[in-house]
Amino acid sequence: MVVRSLLHQAKQGLCLPFVIEVEGRFVGQVTVSNVARGSAQWGSIGYWVAADVAGRGVAPRAVALVIDHCFGPVGLHRVEICVRPENTNSLRVVEKLGLEQVGYSPRFLHIDGAWRDHRIFAVTVEECPEGIMSRLTTHQSHQ
Repeated sequence: MVVRSLLHQAKQGLCLPFVIEVEGRFVGQVTVSNVARGSAQWGSIGYWVAADVAGRGVAPRAVALVIDHCFGPVGLHRVEICVRPENTNSLRVVEKLGLEQVGYSPRFLHIDGAWRDHRIFAVTVEECPEGIMSRLTTHQSHQ
């Protein structure tokens, strides 16, 4: 049901669903949702990876590739990633990518039976003309 909905939205240009594979095994997903065209040209990125690959750089790499794809062939101008303040793993992903926090949204999404706050991170194509993937490579070489 979820896959069918994503594929339907993708055909309409409203989202870009991607799977993450490691050694041929499905281990996660990156989805660009709420794609807006016209004067906005932006989308919101969500992601997850399986616990056994977390902390191995899989999520940052996958998100970086998707952002570069959004800024390249897809033609978006801005992407956002919204993260719950207590989600240290996802916060580490946006940190590795060098994304700046641009806002804080109280009671942003209804998750696990309650409205949850989110930190909002964003980047525009002008802020990374070399691509997000190059930021990730630079960050890793300084560790």
